[in-house]
Amino acid sequence: MSLVHLGCARNLIDSELILGRLADEGLVVSGDPAAADTVVLNTCSFIGPAREESEARIRELLKRKRKGELKHVVVAGCLVQRFKRGLMKRFPAVDLFAEISDGAALAKSIRELSEGKRINRYLESPGLREPARDAARLLSTPRSFAYLRISHGCDHTCAFCAIPAIRGTHRSKKLEDLAGEARELIDAGVRELVLVAEDSTAWGRDFGLELPRLVETLADLEGDHRLRIMYAYPNRFPWELTRLLRDHPRVLPYLDIPVQHVATRVLRAMKRAGSGEQVRKILDRLREEVPNLTLRTTLLVGFPGETEADVDELVEFVRTYGIGRLGAFGYSPEEGTSGFELVERVDEDEIDRRLGRVLAARDEVLAVGQQALIGRELEVVVDQPADVSGEALGRTWMDAPEVDLIARVAGEGAGSGLAAGDVVRVRAEGLDEEYNLRCVPVDVHA
Repeated sequence: MSLVHLGCARNLIDSELILGRLADEGLVVSGDPAAADTVVLNTCSFIGPAREESEARIRELLKRKRKGELKHVVVAGCLVQRFKRGLMKRFPAVDLFAEISDGAALAKSIRELSEGKRINRYLESPGLREPARDAARLLSTPRSFAYLRISHGCDHTCAFCAIPAIRGTHRSKKLEDLAGEARELIDAGVRELVLVAEDSTAWGRDFGLELPRLVETLADLEGDHRLRIMYAYPNRFPWELTRLLRDHPRVLPYLDIPVQHVATRVLRAMKRAGSGEQVRKILDRLREEVPNLTLRTTLLVGFPGETEADVDELVEFVRTYGIGRLGAFGYSPEEGTSGFELVERVDEDEIDRRLGRVLAARDEVLAVGQQALIGRELEVVVDQPADVSGEALGRTWMDAPEVDLIARVAGEGAGSGLAAGDVVRVRAEGLDEEYNLRCVPVDVHA
């Protein structure tokens, strides 16, 4: 059998938990869906394009089943959690649907399915997942990094976002549980712990703590590891965190802080806390207190009522703040959100055009920033060993895995035999067409 993962890093952890439970049931998991007789699809349902991709994958798998290339198709995760049993009517040939859970019941049902036993075709979630320590995962990431989920759910009511309806309200995992999970990952040789949540900066507030306490605890664990913080909601920012970002040798001076927009009228329509001026003040203070900080953000373009002037403000923001590490996506009306009821919709073609403007500004910033690195010596962690061309792929500490830029390291000299998780000192010699660094190794250590 095999598992196909779609969606974000938080969903990837769910996929790894499912894999762990499948192994507990004695099932053999293949990394090649084409060679498996049962495929589990862990779906995403964040926005329209993600939902469309999930449904397209379901249809693709069912087509293979009709051809006799697959025996069983299993659909799990966010899409099922959101649309419940309605999916059974739309895709009656799917053998098993499962809402979000710890994966144990799902794995047991898949084993019984493979044994030819009759099963309940729909597995309901037992309720909001408890913020307990995650069970053993089968990591699908290389030794260079692994995701560590620090909480579940979100208390914000952003008008465009269906995540609270899917994942529930915010629940922090306990400090000691997270330290235990981190310890296991470090002992397994993981080089970089990437902290993720729906809202990382809310961690601990439900029991009187703040995120810096967790970050310092994990950073102080013995081992050769680093921490990276993703999905930090900008409002009520825990400012003690800047000391760690600036001074702690194991906390990378990098912060993913999704601001979504900077036009105040749009932020208020989105039901985001604060104003455009407050967003800028937060970023100004972050850069003042952490001079070498790399910022990443996410912007949402085309929310109902957005004007060309609002997009001008976004483009100017990207250029002024020099934010090249940037994800941008077009607005998708989602059922169950307050934005779904808004009638002042922006045409899809217009959204694409506006999105193109924002991404063009991002690329201008990236080109300048990456060009400035040419000729410098940098430290790179290897994510993917050398392929047949002899080129290994890695990242500088300025880049988060899977969402930011990569460094292409020529496999010669000190770079020969590079393995995932190795750290190599390189000299940047040029850029590829997507602004990724082309490097030659200078020194390497495991």
